[in-house]
Amino acid sequence: MKIHNPFRVALVATLGVGLGILLLQSVQTLSTILLYVGTALFIALGLDPVVSWLERRRLPRWAAVLITLVAVLGLFTGIALIILPVLVAQGGQLVEQITQIVNRGTLLEDLRVWLLGLFPSLQIDDIFQNVNDWLLGNIDTISESVVGLTFGVVNGLFGAFIVLILTIYFTASTPSLKRAIYQLAPASKRPTFVSLGDQITDSVGYYVMGQVSLALINGVLSIVFLNIIQAPFPAVLAVVAFLGSMIPLVGTLTGSTIITLACLLPGLGSPTTALIAGIYYLIYMQIEAYVLSPRIMSRAVSVPGGVVVVAALAGGALLGLLGALIAIPVAASVLIIYRQVVIPRMNER
Repeated sequence: MKIHNPFRVALVATLGVGLGILLLQSVQTLSTILLYVGTALFIALGLDPVVSWLERRRLPRWAAVLITLVAVLGLFTGIALIILPVLVAQGGQLVEQITQIVNRGTLLEDLRVWLLGLFPSLQIDDIFQNVNDWLLGNIDTISESVVGLTFGVVNGLFGAFIVLILTIYFTASTPSLKRAIYQLAPASKRPTFVSLGDQITDSVGYYVMGQVSLALINGVLSIVFLNIIQAPFPAVLAVVAFLGSMIPLVGTLTGSTIITLACLLPGLGSPTTALIAGIYYLIYMQIEAYVLSPRIMSRAVSVPGGVVVVAALAGGALLGLLGALIAIPVAASVLIIYRQVVIPRMNER
């Protein structure tokens, strides 16, 4: 190819590179807003099956949306009103007991005796010395982290409010948004595009509802079980179980591990309580994996186990907790396109 004007080519190339850098910087700047929008859209798709079910009962769209949102907000408000006083009371008890331990002046010695009882061969004195040296050497960093955590909590509350407003909007306008996106496809391919889009949105919706159902089951069973075995702060640990089950793949295991370790707290739990809790959650995880999850998730697209692991790790690395939550629905959507678009086209060649 003959280049007639090298200066013009260089100028156009430079402008193209500059535009690309500007777009990347814009995406990075808007990453928080995009995260809010993605979270709200994800939740709205999860509520859409409920709205559609109410519409099939001959309710108008606005009434179905209103009933769904009021029911969801009422549910979480009720849970908060039931659990919050218990959390405050038990949290106050925890702070009081910690304060008493600190005021006795034997915190380190009690901790040393407890650790030696659990791990007799552990080099406790060396570990304490290393921890003390690390704390003294990083006191400034720790202080900055505490301040950053405070601002993070405030920003998180503000973000939750923005997500709530966007969720209400997306839930109310889901059909119009879908129609607008479907119009982007050529008329000859629009029916296929609409079919794929409906399958993807339905799969995401059923996945979200299924995950919430599994979390509620784990939370309710946990608060009953933990009260039976007289575990420390059962309401707090039940909330941990509920929130852990919201995270796919590793959430239930992580929450169960935290609960089991909490049952080992000196003066609050005991090794016997922790052992019983560990056995219970091992059994529950098997029941969830082989009985509850297949039935609750039967209407969502099945994703192979290897794809689940890779998708969850990749999503968590890219977007943190939200990425881990939406990774499996995204993987299911890719599988739908692969099975219904890519494979048929390859078979036609």
